[in-house]
Amino acid sequence: MAKVVSTLFISADGVAEIDPDWHFPYFDENMGRAVVEDYDTADVLLIGRETYDSFAGAWPDRETAGGEDAEFAERLGDTRKVVVSRQSLEFSWRNSELIEGDLVEAVAALKADAGVKGILIPGSISVVQQLLAAGLVDELRLLVHPVAARKGRRLFDDGDAPYHLKVRLTEAYPTGVIRVIYTPSEAPGKVGYEEVKGQV
Repeated sequence: MAKVVSTLFISADGVAEIDPDWHFPYFDENMGRAVVEDYDTADVLLIGRETYDSFAGAWPDRETAGGEDAEFAERLGDTRKVVVSRQSLEFSWRNSELIEGDLVEAVAALKADAGVKGILIPGSISVVQQLLAAGLVDELRLLVHPVAARKGRRLFDDGDAPYHLKVRLTEAYPTGVIRVIYTPSEAPGKVGYEEVKGQV
């Protein structure tokens, strides 16, 4: 069964809609290594239309330009890209396809496909939110920036039930960025003040 991994740049107050003004000053070789490690988990990229438009508008030109990031750009181009969109799209970037049918059903089928090694969701907040709600995200990989963005779309939207998570890995970088890898977890047993007051 393929693993579904979500990777996001996020602010300390939970904003996952990045602003270059608060994101790029914290990008260093440690974050670059973490990003490559995330992409190493997968042979399929699952992305929303806005993320696809952003990627397709930048990475093919970077590959052609042959600069420092051309190798990574070529890797992205060679990777299978499954795009989530409510409207039909004309793809200009190679190895791109539109998801067929219901998102949750399609991702469940991808996970069960013996030919798929892993599925990575870079960005694509709405896709991650839907798959979290459906219990289909196996790892949530966050690069938490030491900034309160105060505006922008947050990862965790309002809902009736909390998401309980287990920390699998943490790393702190000199820039103040903290990398956290979470996996879904069962809710802890019910505890009230009477049970914890001895710890105060």
